[in-house]
Amino acid sequence: MSKRMKIYLGILAAIIIAAAFVEISKPTPIDWRETYNERQTKPFDVQIFHKELATILYDGKIKNIYRTPYEFFNDQYDWSAYEYKIEGTYMSITKDYLVDFSSIHEILDYASGGNTVFISANDMPSYLSDSLGFSLEYDFRAASKATLSFANDRLKNRNSTLEKGVKNIYFSSIDTLTTSVLGYQEFENDSIQTKYANFIEVPVGKGSFLLHTQPIMFTNHTLLNKNHHRYSEGVLAYIPNEDVFFDSQNKIINADGTTNDSRFRFIDSQPPLRWAWYLSLLFLLIFILFNAKRKQRIVNIVKPLDNTTLDFTRTIGNLFYETKDHQNVVHKKITYFLEYLRTEYFMDTQVLDEKFCKRLHQKSGKSLEETERLVKLIKILQNKLFFDENDVLKITVAIENFRKKDN
Repeated sequence: MSKRMKIYLGILAAIIIAAAFVEISKPTPIDWRETYNERQTKPFDVQIFHKELATILYDGKIKNIYRTPYEFFNDQYDWSAYEYKIEGTYMSITKDYLVDFSSIHEILDYASGGNTVFISANDMPSYLSDSLGFSLEYDFRAASKATLSFANDRLKNRNSTLEKGVKNIYFSSIDTLTTSVLGYQEFENDSIQTKYANFIEVPVGKGSFLLHTQPIMFTNHTLLNKNHHRYSEGVLAYIPNEDVFFDSQNKIINADGTTNDSRFRFIDSQPPLRWAWYLSLLFLLIFILFNAKRKQRIVNIVKPLDNTTLDFTRTIGNLFYETKDHQNVVHKKITYFLEYLRTEYFMDTQVLDEKFCKRLHQKSGKSLEETERLVKLIKILQNKLFFDENDVLKITVAIENFRKKDN
C-alpha cells in the first residue's frame, strides 16, 4: 500500500470517528408522539397514570388486557349462565380507538351486564357512535390552549387549563333523553366562547359508557405539570371502585395471554436496531433463495390418494384440521344443520327469530330452552369474525345432542 493511500485512509477514518463522536454527543431528542403506552416514560405515554391508578382503587385491582377486547371478554363469558365471570371497568386511553366490529359488540354486551366502559380517545369508530347515538367533531380553527371543566359544581376545584397537546374534539350531538354531559372544554381565543362537551355518560342496559375526548390529560407530561392531576382525579370519580381492565398498547402476547419477555422486544423498541434486523433478515432470505435455486433437492414423487368416498372425506377433514380453517367448518356444520331442518321438518330457516324457535320446539319435541340455546349459539357464530377450536366443539356438540334424540 502506497504512502498516499495510507494518508487517505487515515483521513477517512478520522472523519468517521469525528462524525460518530458528534452523533453520540448530541442530546437525545424528546419523542412527542402520542403513543399512550403504560410501560414507557415518554411525555405522551401513560406510565404515571397507570401506576397511580392502583392507589386509587381500594377495592379493585388493575388487570392489563394484551389482546383485543373481543378475545379477552369472550373468554370470560359463562355460556351456561349467559353472564360474564368478571365485573369491573374496561378502560382504554389512546389517540384513536380503533377496534374491530366484534370487539365493539363484546364491550356493549359487557356494559349491558352492569359494568362500566371508560374510553378516552380523540377518535372513535362510527359503529360505536351509531350504537350509542353520538357524533364527534374536530374544530381545526381553535387554539391549543383550553380550559377543561366538569358539569358537577362539586368538581369545580378540579378544572384544568392546558396548552400543549389539547385538541378541540368534542361531542357535536348526543341523545339528550338518555345521555348525560359530565364535562366541557372551552378554548381561549374562540370568538364564540362556546363550551363544548368532551365528557359524557351513556347508559347501556344495566351499565354505562363513559366517553372522553381528551386522553392527553392522562399522559406523563400533563400529570407532572402544575395541578393537572386533579382533573384526572375528577374524571376517575365517575368510575366504580372495582377491578379495572386496562386495554394495553402492548399487544405482544403468548398463547396464555401473558406478556412476551423475548429479547427481540428491545430490538423492536429501537428504530435503528429494528431496521438493521429487518435488513439482515432480507439479505438472509435473498441468500437462501439464490442458494436454493442452485442446490435444490430432487422432489420426491408422492402417490396420490385413491379417489374413494372415505379417503376423500378423510382428506378434506385433515385439510381443515391442518389449515385450522375453523370458520369454514363451523359455517358448513350450520349450513348442513339448517338443510336438515328444511328437509326433516319443512321449516323456513331464513329468519331465526322467536317464532322460529317455537315452531322448531313443537316439531322436534325438544324443550323450548334447549331449542333457544341452540338457535342463539347459531346466530352468535354466524355473526362472529374469529373462530377457534372451541367454537367447532360447541356447535358440533350442540347439533349432535339436538339430533341424537331423534334417532
